[in-house]
Amino acid sequence: MFVGRGLFCLSVLIGSDRRSTVNNTEAKLFLARALAKYAALPYGKLVASINHAEVINVRNESGAFYQIELNVYWDSKPDGNLRIMASIDDGGWRAFLPLTDSLIMKPDGTLL
Repeated sequence: MFVGRGLFCLSVLIGSDRRSTVNNTEAKLFLARALAKYAALPYGKLVASINHAEVINVRNESGAFYQIELNVYWDSKPDGNLRIMASIDDGGWRAFLPLTDSLIMKPDGTLL
């Protein structure tokens, strides 16, 4: 029945009973901590990290896995405000629609 439909159908069939292990409250806490860590960095250090994503793997006390990705972009124009973006997922289906949050930092280091 599914012959010739590719590996996608096979992976959907095999993994169809996997439920997301993301606890949204816990994930938001991990996300807020990661953003706070980046917000504490100087503007110049964040500029140097543009186009260099950082990926952090964490586990909660019960052993659930989370992956956090942090990216820094110019918010609108070079040498202006920076947007610090963070996303978190559990490596499962949640990876297609991760929880995200962001901050904006002005060149003087203050947050908007």
